[in-house]
Amino acid sequence: MAGTEVADGDAVRRVLEGEVELYTLLVERYRTRLYRFVERYTNDPEDARDVTQEVFLKVYGALDTYDSRYKFSTWLFRIAGNAAIDHLRRRRLKAISLEASRDDEGGRAIDPRDERPDPMEDLARARLRKALDEAIERLPDDYRELISLRHYGELPYEEIATLKGMPLGTVKNKLFRARQALRDLLPPELV
Repeated sequence: MAGTEVADGDAVRRVLEGEVELYTLLVERYRTRLYRFVERYTNDPEDARDVTQEVFLKVYGALDTYDSRYKFSTWLFRIAGNAAIDHLRRRRLKAISLEASRDDEGGRAIDPRDERPDPMEDLARARLRKALDEAIERLPDDYRELISLRHYGELPYEEIATLKGMPLGTVKNKLFRARQALRDLLPPELV
């Protein structure tokens, strides 16, 4: 059985049975999505890398507590959300500006870079990315978290509902309202 064909639950079971190299498969499968999700909380690429690494270490040590009746990704993102919040609490001693801008090098990518960069497109993307980052930071915490889970964590609505302990309809409704609020916060020329 090829590594990419192994279901998450089977990989966890096999890791617990001694095939520890399969844990790398789970890390590779979720690394990028988890990093993007954590970065939405931390607003700092370096902190996001640290927290993501910490989450994978924590998850590895707690694999025996995973309940296979639930999706692995739901369990993983719940742990990541808690770790990101804990990180923010520890970091809260430092003043954090919600209006802090990001340079293009440290900003979050919205779209993958084109093979042949167009300077005008790059400038437009950078402006949109900055405006989106600033608008997302101004959203209420619950909206910001749902936007992060859906668009940065790439979780389906059903998993978000399970993760947050909300009915599916409530998740869809809140995401709709979060997107509306986001549109209202964006400059009119970008909507």
